[in-house]
Amino acid sequence: MMTSCKLQVARCKSAILLILLLVGCGSPLTTQSPNYPTAQPTGQPTTLPSNQPPPPETTAAAFLDAWESGDYGAMYARLSIASQTAIDAESFTQRYQNALTNATVLTVTTRLQSALQEDDQAHVAYELTLDTALVGALITDTVMSLSLHAGQWWVDWDAGLIWPQLAGGRYFRMDYTVPVRANIYDRAGLGLATEGTIVTIGVIPGQVEDENALLGALALVTGLSPDEIRGRYIASPADWKAPIADIPAEVSVDHNDLLSSISGIYRDEKVGRIYPLGSIAPHVVGWVAPVPAEQLDAYRAQGYRGDEWVGVSGLEAWGEEMLAGRHGGALNIVTAVGERVTTVAEQVAVPSRAIYTTLDRDLQEQVQQILGGRKGAIVVLDVHSGAVLALASGPGFDSNAFVEPAGAVGRSQILADPGRPLFNRATQGTYPSASVFKIVTTAAALEEAEMHPDHTIFYCPGYWEGLGPASRKGCWKEEGHGDISLRDGLTASCDVVFYAVGQTLDGVGQDVIPRFGRGFGFGEKTGLDGVLEEGGLMPDPDWKVNTIGEQWWVGDTINIAIGQGYLLVTPLQVARMIAAVANGGTLYRPYVIQRIGPAGDTLPEQVTQPEAVGALPVSAEHLAAIQDALLGVTTKSIGTASHRFTGLSIPVAGKTGTAEVGGPDTEPHSWFAAYAPADNPEIAIVVLAENAGEGSSVAAPLTRQVVEAYYGLPLSPLPPLAEEDYAPPTPTPQP
Repeated sequence: MMTSCKLQVARCKSAILLILLLVGCGSPLTTQSPNYPTAQPTGQPTTLPSNQPPPPETTAAAFLDAWESGDYGAMYARLSIASQTAIDAESFTQRYQNALTNATVLTVTTRLQSALQEDDQAHVAYELTLDTALVGALITDTVMSLSLHAGQWWVDWDAGLIWPQLAGGRYFRMDYTVPVRANIYDRAGLGLATEGTIVTIGVIPGQVEDENALLGALALVTGLSPDEIRGRYIASPADWKAPIADIPAEVSVDHNDLLSSISGIYRDEKVGRIYPLGSIAPHVVGWVAPVPAEQLDAYRAQGYRGDEWVGVSGLEAWGEEMLAGRHGGALNIVTAVGERVTTVAEQVAVPSRAIYTTLDRDLQEQVQQILGGRKGAIVVLDVHSGAVLALASGPGFDSNAFVEPAGAVGRSQILADPGRPLFNRATQGTYPSASVFKIVTTAAALEEAEMHPDHTIFYCPGYWEGLGPASRKGCWKEEGHGDISLRDGLTASCDVVFYAVGQTLDGVGQDVIPRFGRGFGFGEKTGLDGVLEEGGLMPDPDWKVNTIGEQWWVGDTINIAIGQGYLLVTPLQVARMIAAVANGGTLYRPYVIQRIGPAGDTLPEQVTQPEAVGALPVSAEHLAAIQDALLGVTTKSIGTASHRFTGLSIPVAGKTGTAEVGGPDTEPHSWFAAYAPADNPEIAIVVLAENAGEGSSVAAPLTRQVVEAYYGLPLSPLPPLAEEDYAPPTPTPQP
């Protein structure tokens, strides 16, 4: 590939070799920085007051060292007067920077090979390596000419020193081959992010003849009110295009006759990223945007031109390498008018690869509708693999607002929304788990305190004074549960039972409940690829001492036993925990990437296999007792959510939770964690509704609707939001 370059220096190198043999030249030279003053980037070259100038290769080495470090000022200072007259410092720097940028050069490496001096002229041969992002390493041999002036050697510069074939006013030009961005699909191949036609519809105010007709037509196709439409163009200059909205291409086609018949309406089309149905799993799918300015150099180092749209969130960002493929290109030498002279190097593009998710698009859409405008989250997992079937965070947003030309208003609304729609509450939101954590506490009691699910009996008069009368704690059921077993205590969510269990376990060891919490997957990230997540907090005595500087009290253990205190969990962590309870005790790493498609014949398809990452620290016998207690939550008269599942043909096992947060006037978070069918589990469901009320009054009915949606049943109506089932317990004060 470099033969033509080498031929240019062959004769000169032969002469150099002859002279070197005569003077006994030995090993190849290495570049060394000069020890004499250098000239400034502009003005006359600096002279060196010495009777014997350093050899020409010293100047060449200093020039090349400066190039390797990108110090163009130091390079320019070593040019001869004639060279500085021919090109100014700014143009010199620009010539190098443009050449390296166009060739996607990452690093420059040089190696001196030989030198030839004849009176006041010299020639230094060196090997030049340009390591590029797109077409690999370019290697050539070239020769630098130098002249002696005022007792010092100076570089006689021409563009051939950048690359031999650039001499004579030629330039690098990279002709890119950019693969079409691949799609993101659901598990059945339905599009979640695709390449399509975006139609921007707008108004040219000076061409409007019948404003009422125009407003009526635009309201029909955009869904905006006439006042809002008018507000978007009224202040625009008469001959400007004022974008109103972006509409699907099919809507533009369906209303073509109407839109074409009204003066003042324009439509612009472009091919770009679209998100079908607008807001389906936006927190998982993410969106694309122009290369961020602060990351431009990093993307160019990967072979990007810099004007592409790249993933900045969700799977779009995580899967950028697959979805974008790898650019190809041909590095050409061209004349000043753009005529191609020759091709220096070529690189074939690597095809993009589609991502198939585990999501069920129809279920995801229904789950988002069930969550509605609430702040909260719903997670649905396959209990036998950890595959994410649906993951919703509310409030949601429309990813199209970030890619549509007319999306500025939508973007502003999303960014200014106090509900923080971009925040993924399903994986990043951390909350007290409340009574849902009693599943963990029950397991610890059965395994570590040798309690029996049925033979260990507690007495609940409606309050608990285990830490003394001054620290009386109430049960959510003010009249009390009377004599109640551990199994029924979990079903009825009796707080007195778990105050007592917490106190007993604290006596066994203050690390017992924290250890079991970690065994159930809390206190660490689940490892879900492609989606940002938090690890929550599973506090223990060491954490409290190191973080707060205080010792761990029995009250801390009791608070954790009921899922309060310092404990923080994500809805995804709770979903993984309840899925493990359902499947017999296996903790799976949740995953949302089902498979990655092949890249032509280059890369084969990649399929994600379920990954078991742990086992619940509970025996099969004790786990069966817990499962039975959870079934009782929805089926027994003492169950906290039995009235919410009456008449449902699919048996559900689950646990309510009502998490204390903030002050007395702040509504608690509403939890429900469940799996179905209870007798042959397939799916795990977790619903969290922020500051919405009791677990049984809000989260449980929503969970029922998710079960109905999954099994294709009519959705049951939701109860009034103001209904209250029971008051949450108050965290135990510290001694």
